[in-house]
Amino acid sequence: MKAIYIDKHSDLVVGCKKGDRKAHYDLYKLYSKAMYNVALRILNHTSEAEDVLQEAFLFAFAKIKDFRQETTFGLWLKQIVVHRSINCLRKRKMILQGLDTIDIEDITDVEVDDEEHLILKVEEVKEAIKLLPEGYRVVLSLYLIEGYDHEEISQILNISTGTSRSQFLRAKKKLIEILKYTSREL
Repeated sequence: MKAIYIDKHSDLVVGCKKGDRKAHYDLYKLYSKAMYNVALRILNHTSEAEDVLQEAFLFAFAKIKDFRQETTFGLWLKQIVVHRSINCLRKRKMILQGLDTIDIEDITDVEVDDEEHLILKVEEVKEAIKLLPEGYRVVLSLYLIEGYDHEEISQILNISTGTSRSQFLRAKKKLIEILKYTSREL
């Protein structure tokens, strides 16, 4: 049984395919902020995120005639943004640690003592994520925020699923350390 996707903006996509400039503008207005945020979470650099956003929309509009509407336009565009963001990171020569460098204690779940249990605000978490090393931040963002599973992340980043899992666990551990440290400063 094939999944059926209902795209409430399919009329705009059809308009874009016909060359309607207003449809292009309307799609851009609908998706630009969300797609910028996706790029920013991955890149952690505003001007690079802006560049990726523009490149992604230019690519999407150039290839809109090839878009078969088997998924929603938003999902298709998000995949373009994620791939372009990852390519931008690769240009920066992002290095992820391999699976062979994992210690057993890195794989165990991080526990937080009751007295150290933190009540955090969303902004504190966002700021702490920005402080993570690039490889950790990318995997954590793709997994927790963008909703990709480790197999998908491994394909996107061209790493093993084990490396994706280890980067995620290390990122989670490091994020908790950062949050504990910043909460003591307050």
